[in-house]
Amino acid sequence: MDAKPYRAWLRCIEGCVDELPLEGFVYRCPRCDALLDVAHDVDALRGRSAAEWKALFDVRYKRTQWPYGSGVWGKKEWVAPGVDNDNVVSLDEGGTNLFWAERYGKTLELTELWIKMCGNSHTGSFKDLGMTVLVSVVNEMIKRAMPVRAVICASTGDTSASLAAYCAVAGIPAAVLLPRGKISTAQLVQPLANGARVLALDTDFDGCMAIVQQLSREPGIYLANSMNPLRLEGQKTISIEIAQQFDWEVPDWIIIPGGNLGNVSALAAGFTMMLELGLINKKPRIAVGQVAAANPLYRSFQRGFEGGLTPVQAEATQATAIQIGNPVSYPRAVRALRAYDGVVEQATENELADAAARADLAGLFTDPHTGVALAVLEKLVARRVIGRDDRVVVISTASGLKFTEFKVGYHERMLPGISAGYANRPIELPAVYEDVRRAVLGG
Repeated sequence: MDAKPYRAWLRCIEGCVDELPLEGFVYRCPRCDALLDVAHDVDALRGRSAAEWKALFDVRYKRTQWPYGSGVWGKKEWVAPGVDNDNVVSLDEGGTNLFWAERYGKTLELTELWIKMCGNSHTGSFKDLGMTVLVSVVNEMIKRAMPVRAVICASTGDTSASLAAYCAVAGIPAAVLLPRGKISTAQLVQPLANGARVLALDTDFDGCMAIVQQLSREPGIYLANSMNPLRLEGQKTISIEIAQQFDWEVPDWIIIPGGNLGNVSALAAGFTMMLELGLINKKPRIAVGQVAAANPLYRSFQRGFEGGLTPVQAEATQATAIQIGNPVSYPRAVRALRAYDGVVEQATENELADAAARADLAGLFTDPHTGVALAVLEKLVARRVIGRDDRVVVISTASGLKFTEFKVGYHERMLPGISAGYANRPIELPAVYEDVRRAVLGG
């Protein structure tokens, strides 16, 4: 069935403007300046039963019919139904492994611990899920003769890599603003390799974001940060895919690292849509992990969200992708946490590094941001907020291969302020059989 009978549009999260087109250069409500959400014609979607939606999503999953084999575009009717299939820009995103972390879970006395490996994607992070939607809509705009001079973003690394790759596929100019010296080499080289115009600024992410928001007011400049709700439409398919991988059952807990906080509301949006259309019958609880060096949501949670967001000056952290002191999607995240009985916890540098190392000993190769989520998991289990028999899914947002400096520094005990209790160094020996034998066999 063609997706075109279904509709999606933008609306103000405060409710003062109900309908704006997806295609355009509007990222905030023109009346009250609040953030925007993507809305769907749920009544039209109810024309298919829950069983029919499940069957459709299952038959498309990881198949070859364009563009439905993508984990995002296999749910096209729920994401961006008006985009012509010929204008979809996809790199087969989604469809990532739900890894049963059995050995690591046993160390925490958890019966069911799963890691959603979103870093197993084209550019190595979950950002691909949202970027395919955003760049596809931009491609549709260009094909409709709307003037787009460039797509821009501020980034701590992963967003810039994803934007550059998808724009390169579509032949759309991309420009990215990065905080100079504050992202990994692997993250820096990705947008360079894909031909983006890369500006390394003497500021942090929040400073880059302030300039990007000014630039987005220039004619024909399109904003790609998660202030743009199109990004969240792709990311919400993580929730749908997790349910699908559990044969349409819902875990008890989802734990995700939070920086700019769009991913938190995206998770909730996916589960809410499945609830509205009858595919699931319960909600998970959501836990957000923040790094102690950049923890404005955690501080707000400690106040019961009273008084709103108080931005902080983000300090140096290994978790560079969430080194954000003034998160744009704070209002969306609070709404999601309230709706999903959510909690927020923080992790220190030592906690995130050791949690990543403990998980690695069970077969993972964990980036520092997933380390934050794992450290938070360990704290919530220790406090019995998470029960031993709860089914828990931790969202791994990026590939550890993008953070080799973090991994090498840990095992060489070179990371400042981190004790590296699980460091594993090579044993250097002469090429003598008996010496090697003793090292391997002991004694």
